[in-house]
Amino acid sequence: MKILFLNGPNLNLLGQREPEKYGRTTLAEIEALIRREAKVRSVEVDFKQSNVEGELVTWIQEAKGVFDAIVINAAAYTHTSIALRDAIAAVAIPTIEIHLSNIHAREEFRHRSLLAPVCRGQISGFGAFSYILGLISAVNINE
Repeated sequence: MKILFLNGPNLNLLGQREPEKYGRTTLAEIEALIRREAKVRSVEVDFKQSNVEGELVTWIQEAKGVFDAIVINAAAYTHTSIALRDAIAAVAIPTIEIHLSNIHAREEFRHRSLLAPVCRGQISGFGAFSYILGLISAVNINE
Protein backbone atom coordinates (compact mmCIF):
# COMPACT_ATOMS: atom_id res chain seq x y z
CA MET A 1 0.00 0.00 0.00
CA LYS A 2 1.19 3.52 -0.86
CA ILE A 3 -0.12 6.61 0.92
CA LEU A 4 0.48 10.21 -0.11
CA PHE A 5 0.56 12.84 2.65
CA LEU A 6 -0.15 16.34 1.35
CA ASN A 7 0.39 19.46 3.44
CA GLY A 8 -0.87 22.91 2.57
CA PRO A 9 0.15 26.48 3.27
CA ASN A 10 2.19 27.47 6.31
CA LEU A 11 2.66 23.90 7.52
CA ASN A 12 6.34 24.30 6.67
CA LEU A 13 6.38 26.66 9.70
CA LEU A 14 5.16 24.07 12.19
CA GLY A 15 7.02 24.17 15.48
CA GLN A 16 7.46 27.92 15.30
CA ARG A 17 4.10 29.18 14.05
CA GLU A 18 1.52 29.73 16.82
CA PRO A 19 2.71 26.78 18.94
CA GLU A 20 -0.22 27.26 21.32
CA LYS A 21 -2.53 26.21 18.45
CA TYR A 22 -0.34 23.90 16.39
CA GLY A 23 2.22 22.56 18.87
CA ARG A 24 6.00 22.60 18.84
CA THR A 25 6.50 19.56 16.60
CA THR A 26 7.95 20.42 13.19
CA LEU A 27 6.68 19.00 9.93
CA ALA A 28 9.99 17.11 9.54
CA GLU A 29 9.45 15.52 12.96
CA ILE A 30 5.90 14.52 12.00
CA GLU A 31 7.20 12.98 8.77
CA ALA A 32 9.81 10.97 10.69
CA LEU A 33 7.12 9.75 13.09
CA ILE A 34 4.87 8.69 10.21
CA ARG A 35 7.71 6.95 8.39
CA ARG A 36 8.43 4.85 11.51
CA GLU A 37 4.74 3.98 11.92
CA ALA A 38 4.41 3.18 8.22
CA LYS A 39 7.41 0.86 8.32
CA VAL A 40 5.80 -1.12 11.16
CA ARG A 41 2.70 -1.51 8.98
CA SER A 42 4.70 -2.31 5.79
CA VAL A 43 3.26 0.75 4.08
CA GLU A 44 5.05 3.14 1.72
CA VAL A 45 4.52 6.85 2.35
CA ASP A 46 5.44 10.00 0.49
CA PHE A 47 5.20 13.58 1.78
CA LYS A 48 4.74 16.84 -0.03
CA GLN A 49 4.13 20.37 1.23
CA SER A 50 3.30 23.48 -0.72
CA ASN A 51 2.05 26.97 -0.09
CA VAL A 52 0.73 26.95 -3.67
CA GLU A 53 -2.78 25.65 -4.29
CA GLY A 54 -2.06 24.62 -7.88
CA GLU A 55 0.85 22.39 -6.84
CA LEU A 56 -1.42 20.54 -4.42
CA VAL A 57 -4.00 20.07 -7.19
CA THR A 58 -1.32 18.72 -9.54
CA TRP A 59 -0.02 16.28 -6.91
CA ILE A 60 -3.57 14.98 -6.30
CA GLN A 61 -4.04 14.44 -10.03
CA GLU A 62 -0.66 12.72 -10.38
CA ALA A 63 -1.52 10.36 -7.48
CA LYS A 64 -4.08 8.45 -9.54
CA GLY A 65 -2.78 4.98 -10.26
CA VAL A 66 0.25 5.52 -8.01
CA PHE A 67 -1.16 5.86 -4.50
CA ASP A 68 -3.87 3.86 -2.74
CA ALA A 69 -4.89 6.67 -0.40
CA ILE A 70 -4.25 10.34 0.30
CA VAL A 71 -4.02 11.98 3.70
CA ILE A 72 -4.36 15.74 3.35
CA ASN A 73 -3.91 18.64 5.71
CA ALA A 74 -4.93 21.39 3.33
CA ALA A 75 -4.63 24.00 6.11
CA ALA A 76 -6.40 27.24 5.11
CA TYR A 77 -7.27 25.80 1.68
CA THR A 78 -9.66 23.46 3.51
CA HIS A 79 -12.09 26.36 3.80
CA THR A 80 -11.53 28.03 0.45
CA SER A 81 -10.41 25.66 -2.29
CA ILE A 82 -12.99 24.39 -4.71
CA ALA A 83 -10.03 23.36 -6.91
CA LEU A 84 -8.74 20.92 -4.26
CA ARG A 85 -12.24 19.59 -3.69
CA ASP A 86 -12.72 19.00 -7.42
CA ALA A 87 -9.31 17.30 -7.76
CA ILE A 88 -10.07 14.91 -4.88
CA ALA A 89 -13.45 14.08 -6.40
CA ALA A 90 -11.94 13.65 -9.89
CA VAL A 91 -9.24 11.14 -8.97
CA ALA A 92 -11.51 9.07 -6.70
CA ILE A 93 -8.62 8.01 -4.46
CA PRO A 94 -9.80 7.43 -0.89
CA THR A 95 -8.81 10.61 0.95
CA ILE A 96 -8.63 11.42 4.66
CA GLU A 97 -8.75 15.07 5.72
CA ILE A 98 -6.69 15.88 8.82
CA HIS A 99 -6.05 18.93 10.99
CA LEU A 100 -3.77 19.54 13.94
CA SER A 101 -6.26 21.81 15.70
CA ASN A 102 -9.97 21.28 16.19
CA ILE A 103 -11.31 23.41 13.35
CA HIS A 104 -14.81 23.26 14.84
CA ALA A 105 -13.62 24.93 18.07
CA ARG A 106 -11.94 27.81 16.25
CA GLU A 107 -13.09 30.84 14.30
CA GLU A 108 -16.44 30.37 12.60
CA PHE A 109 -14.97 30.62 9.10
CA ARG A 110 -12.90 27.48 9.87
CA HIS A 111 -15.95 25.39 10.80
CA ARG A 112 -16.81 24.59 7.19
CA SER A 113 -14.61 22.31 5.15
CA LEU A 114 -15.08 22.32 1.40
CA LEU A 115 -13.10 19.06 1.25
CA ALA A 116 -15.03 17.00 3.81
CA PRO A 117 -17.90 16.02 1.47
CA VAL A 118 -15.46 14.37 -0.98
CA CYS A 119 -13.25 12.75 1.68
CA ARG A 120 -13.85 9.44 3.46
CA GLY A 121 -13.49 11.13 6.82
CA GLN A 122 -12.03 13.96 8.83
CA ILE A 123 -9.64 13.88 11.80
CA SER A 124 -9.30 17.11 13.72
CA GLY A 125 -7.82 18.34 16.97
CA PHE A 126 -5.21 15.77 17.99
CA GLY A 127 -2.07 17.72 17.14
CA ALA A 128 0.69 15.67 15.52
CA PHE A 129 -1.23 12.51 16.47
CA SER A 130 -3.81 13.51 13.82
CA TYR A 131 -1.24 12.34 11.28
CA ILE A 132 -0.90 8.93 12.98
CA LEU A 133 -4.69 8.61 13.01
CA GLY A 134 -4.68 9.58 9.34
CA LEU A 135 -2.16 6.86 8.56
CA ILE A 136 -4.12 4.23 10.48
CA SER A 137 -7.36 5.32 8.77
CA ALA A 138 -5.78 5.20 5.32
CA VAL A 139 -4.35 1.71 5.95
CA ASN A 140 -7.76 0.46 7.02
CA ILE A 141 -9.85 2.49 4.58
CA ASN A 142 -11.04 -0.46 2.51
CA GLU A 143 -11.75 -2.86 5.34
